Amino acid sequence: MAARCLFGATRTWASWSARELPVPVEPGRLLVRGYAKRPVMKGGKGGKGGKGGVVSEALKDPDVCTDPVRLTTHAMGVNIYKEGQDVILKPDEEYPEWLFQMNLGPPKKLEELDPETREYWRLLRKHNIWRHNRLSKNRKF
Repeated sequence: MAARCLFGATRTWASWSARELPVPVEPGRLLVRGYAKRPVMKGGKGGKGGKGGVVSEALKDPDVCTDPVRLTTHAMGVNIYKEGQDVILKPDEEYPEWLFQMNLGPPKKLEELDPETREYWRLLRKHNIWRHNRLSKNRKF
């Protein structure tokens, strides 16, 4: 008897689609599940949004400063806040010495570095990883 009820219940569950599942609290009602409702778009279909996309403000480029005095005394574009002033440049004596010794050009090649330095071994390891990745790309499992 219990097996008959169990198999009968599984047959009825198998015949239902995934969208129509019975609610265990109310045996007479079906719960229909679907996707979430689409958000209401502002501006309607007649506005500038194309296919009913989200209406957004047009982005504009930042103002470019052309004043030579201000460009030589301030670090333009460094301020990340909407309000506030640009950072004023200090004299060179107030900055650390290592700042002026940084390599701003193209990176040095492995042959140009001294084997006794840490940079040499880091670059050598990086080259070996790149070589291993290139070789293992064509390897079959």
